Amino acid sequence: MAELDLYEQARASLDPADGEVDTTELVVTDDVLVKGFALAPGAELDPHEHADSTNVFHVLEGSVVVVRDGEEAVVEAPGVVRHDRGAVHGARNESDSVAIFTASLCPLP
Repeated sequence: MAELDLYEQARASLDPADGEVDTTELVVTDDVLVKGFALAPGAELDPHEHADSTNVFHVLEGSVVVVRDGEEAVVEAPGVVRHDRGAVHGARNESDSVAIFTASLCPLP
C-alpha cells in the first residue's frame, strides 16, 4: 500500500539556511496545488496574489507573520489562514526557529 501521509517525507526535504525559503510540492493535480514552505529565521515569502484562486495557509510548525492586503498578524501552529481570490498575501519568519506551513491553491487557473 502506498504511503498516505505526505508530510513526513516532505518535511525531511525542507532545511533552509538562515534567511532562505525552501519549498516542495505535496499535491499537484489539474485543479489543486499544495506546496510545503519552510521559512528559516529572517526569511520572507514575498507578497503576491492569485486572481483566480483561493489560497489557504496551514501553519504546521512554529509561527509566521502573515501579511494580507496590508495587514499583518502572527499565526502560530496549528493555524489556518484563508486568502480570498485577489488578496495580496505573503509571510515572513521573525522567530528564531524554522517555520513550516503549506499553501493550498484551488482551483488552479
